[in-house]
Amino acid sequence: MSHGADRSAAEPDASCPPWALREYAVLADGERGAVLDPRGRIVWLCAPRWHDDAVFSALIGGTGHFTVGPVDRRNVWGGYYEEGTLIRVSRWLTSGCVIECREALALPARPDRLVLLRRMRMVRGEARLRMGLDVRPGFGERRMDPRREGGTWTAGAAGLRMRFTGAPDAVLRPGVGLAGEFRLREEQTHDLVLELSEGVEREPLDADALWRATEREWDRAVPDCSRLAAPRDARHAYAVLRGLTSTSGGMVAAATTSLPERANRGRNYDYRFAWLRDQCYAGLAVAAHGPHELLDDAVRFVAERVLTDGDGLRPAYTVDGRPVGAQRTLRLPGYPGGDDHVGNDAGAQFQLDTFGEVLQLFAAAAAHDRLGEDAERAAAVAVDVVERHWLRPDAGLWELEDRWWTHSRLSVVCGLRRMAAVLPGPAGRRCGELAGTVLRETRRRCAGADGRWYRAADDDGPEAALLMPVARGCPGGDDGGAATRAYVESRLTEDGYLYRFEHPGVPLGEAEGAFLLCGFTMALAAERLGDRVGAFRWFERTRAACGPPGLFAEEYDVRQRQLRGNLPQAFVHALLLECAVRLGGVPALP
Repeated sequence: MSHGADRSAAEPDASCPPWALREYAVLADGERGAVLDPRGRIVWLCAPRWHDDAVFSALIGGTGHFTVGPVDRRNVWGGYYEEGTLIRVSRWLTSGCVIECREALALPARPDRLVLLRRMRMVRGEARLRMGLDVRPGFGERRMDPRREGGTWTAGAAGLRMRFTGAPDAVLRPGVGLAGEFRLREEQTHDLVLELSEGVEREPLDADALWRATEREWDRAVPDCSRLAAPRDARHAYAVLRGLTSTSGGMVAAATTSLPERANRGRNYDYRFAWLRDQCYAGLAVAAHGPHELLDDAVRFVAERVLTDGDGLRPAYTVDGRPVGAQRTLRLPGYPGGDDHVGNDAGAQFQLDTFGEVLQLFAAAAAHDRLGEDAERAAAVAVDVVERHWLRPDAGLWELEDRWWTHSRLSVVCGLRRMAAVLPGPAGRRCGELAGTVLRETRRRCAGADGRWYRAADDDGPEAALLMPVARGCPGGDDGGAATRAYVESRLTEDGYLYRFEHPGVPLGEAEGAFLLCGFTMALAAERLGDRVGAFRWFERTRAACGPPGLFAEEYDVRQRQLRGNLPQAFVHALLLECAVRLGGVPALP
């Protein structure tokens, strides 16, 4: 097996031109995610885990891809996810053929090994298909030069070993990788199996067995959502959350890095890490539906982090619980309009609202009798931290400059009140008393005469984050919730979509995209305030802001109808799921 450095890594792969973000699909198995374009090219995949270097980085202007599709380039593409899974079926229609490719990252997954399955099927007609595989570890810095051993191609580089089956007649082209063609007749299928691992694997790459195990695991992991509003979208949201959640329990915020929120503004970040707040949102959405597996995962991962770090709790971690590295730049061109950042400086911030969301998650788990001793101890630690630090300025939900953000304090009040309702005796009374103390001071600093909540102690402007406490029924009764909702809606909406906050001197849609998390939160807040018509309107409008694969990014360019930022954005899918539960008639937690 030979390998070497490839100093041409900074040159974009001309065979993988970029697409609008809305066109990409994602395969995921909990440990890593693959981004798939409409022409059958997998253009992004990190190995062996989310936060490791990419082996396919064409998405951000690097090299490396895995391509299958018809030779005839005069085709129309399409596709769909099999319901309740991240098994993707890509389709191409030519003048005389219909071709499908069923693809998935195999389950159950291991952190040190990935298996990528691609099964071509000729639905109608007969056609020649092409295959190309160029594995480039280290974001393209290294290359693999496979050699054939029987019907299997093997190679190694940068601590990874490759096995690839299904293309014994492929040709190795130096600097390009493996390339080949094969012909399929009607109803014929052809399997390609790619394995990348950190060790030597001897298990046969049996495509049929791998597909059966993957189907069983998806069937087991994703619950029935037929009684919810928008049941298919709800199951898809749950599948996305499952696909982003590791066996460690950690859930990454998104599968990608450096996809721009706004072109050439420097606003592109690495989201391949587990934000505790996002994980709590997902856990709360799942808990609203039932005591499903992802609730247990969230509680376990969050409790471990709180018990380990206490006052030093970080907003984000790798999925194996390690600190997130500082942001750095690769030497790649980046996705158009973006850069090529890896790492994230937000991993070292103090964000008070995280503790509030943690307490809400633990209370939701307790309501399902799923808290456990470790999580109960973690809840006590979180209360201690809040008691010591709630007066301290923090970076807040949007990870901005340290200020006395209203949302952060109300999030803490929500968490403390939820814990007061489930903890017996002195521990519960302590939570209730602390919640009252925080609320009184927050109202003194951050509320207007009409009860409306201000954005911060020094800023009386509108803030969509304030809808989250309203959605959670906090502080209680109306207590400014209706006035806050009305003010936010009057100042931060455009064409039925919601923005985070105002940027002085810049129109809403020019400053940034509509924030999809906020749109779904508005739906929950409207439902909580008794406006079900408004809730459904916000829900339906916001869930329309996805691409053909049904995936959501963080932001939505309303005018251009385009996604903005990394994808799939976990917390958007989490809030869609929670909306589907609440609007489907499931009673809200008290």
